Amino acid sequence: MEIVVQKYGGSSVKDPDRIKNVANRIKLRVKEGLKLIVVVSAMGKTTDNLTKLAREISPDPDPRELDMLLSTGEQISAALLAMALKDMGVKAISFNALQLNISTTPEHNSARIVDINTDMIFEKFSYYDVIVITGFQGINQRGDITTLGRGGSDTSAVALAAKLNVPCEIYSDVDGIYTCDPRLHPEAKKHFYITYDEILEMAALGAKVLHSRAVEIAKKYKVQLYCASSFTDEEGTRVVDELPEWLEKPLVSGAAISENQMKITVFNVPRDENLLARIFKKLSENNLNVDMISMVPTGDKMALSFTILETHKKNIEEILRESLNEFEDFNISYDGEYSKISVVGVGMRSSPGVAYRFFEAVARAGAKPELVTTSEIKMSCLIPKEKANDVLKEIVKEFNL
Repeated sequence: MEIVVQKYGGSSVKDPDRIKNVANRIKLRVKEGLKLIVVVSAMGKTTDNLTKLAREISPDPDPRELDMLLSTGEQISAALLAMALKDMGVKAISFNALQLNISTTPEHNSARIVDINTDMIFEKFSYYDVIVITGFQGINQRGDITTLGRGGSDTSAVALAAKLNVPCEIYSDVDGIYTCDPRLHPEAKKHFYITYDEILEMAALGAKVLHSRAVEIAKKYKVQLYCASSFTDEEGTRVVDELPEWLEKPLVSGAAISENQMKITVFNVPRDENLLARIFKKLSENNLNVDMISMVPTGDKMALSFTILETHKKNIEEILRESLNEFEDFNISYDGEYSKISVVGVGMRSSPGVAYRFFEAVARAGAKPELVTTSEIKMSCLIPKEKANDVLKEIVKEFNL
């Protein structure tokens, strides 16, 4: 029995015509003799609309009840797709996370998949050819519905593929993975192969390609990933551990913008590694994901800068003051309206000169970098939000993306 996991995003199932289109594509694969597990997102903007509705009822919705609400979107898509398949003569059945016992960690709105009971999948494949499963959701030990956060349907699909040791195909309205967002830059080049490491960096840096948690799972369990469009038969992108030997490794594989960045600077902080650990531990305990970090020492003091998403600003001052409660002469500044622009590429490991060309492109756009971070295959800098698109254009030109 040959099994393939497919995932269809919200744009692919946004209305009845598109659901029927997906059903037709699935039917063709069934005719090839495959058994398909199909993971679906909610239709179009359903999740956004449900979130908006919740906030009209409550400005700060209870996380458990919000998960109860949001999980209905995928259930609608799954049921409708199963109906369409049955009308086409395909043996199909839909399940939600509760029915399949997709177990997750306890937290709501950002749970992580712990395990998937595949017994029912194999049992149902003795009769059915297609099992349609709700993405983005699971069940915790209390029996409550949980959701996996934005992009969670990608994670659901890859987790199923990893558990079953089968390939995973991700379908959306984009026919593969590009060097940068083709909706912003129509001349962007498509990759036919890209590495897990590169796509993981690109996803984490704001590229709207794959959910970063999905890529983490794919890399760990060596899941064969293929990303393509549900609207065309154009060849998509294969995500691999290493690029084929015959393929030249590009110096830079992609560029991405991460928006809504805020820079926090704490001035006059003692140069004490234990204090630093305490500050970042406190931020972590409050689920604040710190990104870029800079420390500028002056004698026995320093200025500590780091970035967070603007949406996470709410409790930051209280957390910092609690961490620094034994000190009096520090002060905190908040600078918003930044974007982080990054370049990624496995070719950077062995090729000098990337930094020079990167900052030359930034300078040509007239942007002044605020913070910089680098890794073996990534370089990022924080720039004023209004300069982000100009910088991206220069980077695309500089690295022939």
